[in-house]
Amino acid sequence: MATSPLSKEMLRYFTQLNAAEQKSVLQMIKTFLGNRKDDFKPVSLEQYNRELEEADAEIEAGDYVSHEEVMKRYLKK
Repeated sequence: MATSPLSKEMLRYFTQLNAAEQKSVLQMIKTFLGNRKDDFKPVSLEQYNRELEEADAEIEAGDYVSHEEVMKRYLKK
């Protein structure tokens, strides 16, 4: 199996890290890969409709942030 230039570069940098840093990077990669499994998990039509109903109820209760408020918060930074 051929190693890509990107993989070679990553390995070169990874081997320069100390053991604690390598452990941290490895955990980060595992987290990325672990989260990937849930990203494409299909939901049933019933679950989808239930989530829509919950979201509508939150909006009706005033539990939301308007676009204008988001922009105000974003532009303050």
